[in-house]
Amino acid sequence: MSNEELADLAARGGPYRGKAVFELIDRARADEEAATRLDQLSRLPALRGDRAFHLVSLAWAAIIGLLAAETPHARKLACAAFEALDHTDQVDFLSYVGAERIEDAHPRI
Repeated sequence: MSNEELADLAARGGPYRGKAVFELIDRARADEEAATRLDQLSRLPALRGDRAFHLVSLAWAAIIGLLAAETPHARKLACAAFEALDHTDQVDFLSYVGAERIEDAHPRI
């Protein structure tokens, strides 16, 4: 599937939403368009509320995937996506990734 098709699948919802997000995460290191799609998805209310497990939403997973890609483009998008979260989510996110600031977060996937 193309990045656009994966992003549409994730945005529409359904049983394959998470798989689509994680496929884009797998592509983000080598594909700037996939990273851009993850940024866009991380801002959707549906993905912010869709929990992959415990506190971790699919939006968080997208941001973690952008951080883990470790490219300048992906990290810039991750910081912007993080800033778009509400304050409580920001605090919980930083605690989850073990960083005091988003710029210091370097999760591994």
